[in-house]
Amino acid sequence: MIVIACNFVQSCKMTTYDKKFEHAVRILQEHGGIIRTREALDRGIHRRVLYAMRDLGVLECLSRGVYKLKDIPPLGNPDLVIVARRVPDGVICLISALSYHSITTQIPHEIYLAIPRTTSYPRIEYPPVKAIMFSEQTFNAGIEEHEIDNTLVRIYSPEKTIADCFKYRNKLGIDVAVEALKLYRERKNLKVDKLIEYAKVCRVEKVMKPYLEATL
Repeated sequence: MIVIACNFVQSCKMTTYDKKFEHAVRILQEHGGIIRTREALDRGIHRRVLYAMRDLGVLECLSRGVYKLKDIPPLGNPDLVIVARRVPDGVICLISALSYHSITTQIPHEIYLAIPRTTSYPRIEYPPVKAIMFSEQTFNAGIEEHEIDNTLVRIYSPEKTIADCFKYRNKLGIDVAVEALKLYRERKNLKVDKLIEYAKVCRVEKVMKPYLEATL
């Protein structure tokens, strides 16, 4: 890939950039072919080099400040990757997390992202993001880390996500939470203790109890 990128540069008679491009491509490869502008700058890639690579077609802009080497295969889940890169401290939640865990028939039209109440609301033009501010206790509980397209994505566990959906039932609809619980029972390794633990964290134990008993 480094040779391809450098040959491409040479063909454009930009020989002075060869070493800088080679260095930049190597760093991008170390990041799975995807990098944020801030990460690139911190690792010695000059902004002009980054933009030149973009203008020459070596890099593809996925979202503002997020770039991908054009030579690597298409991303399997670009929306989650972009959001994880743009807001690394956030956590994929609610319907987006249900969809990832395959315990919903809902199709999320935006990425649901949990952020601490002390965090500024993220401004992301694409993909559409619905940020939900969680209290410290509910935010920190049940976080899993999954590698998606060479990117570490923070997603709530199925059990925590179900509890969150009951907590936000007035916004999502109780049917979404009940369906998730049913599909979780059918498709996952049932962990009743975890469901109860997160129900307590989210203060929905009394709400969830009859549905949980009916499911079991």
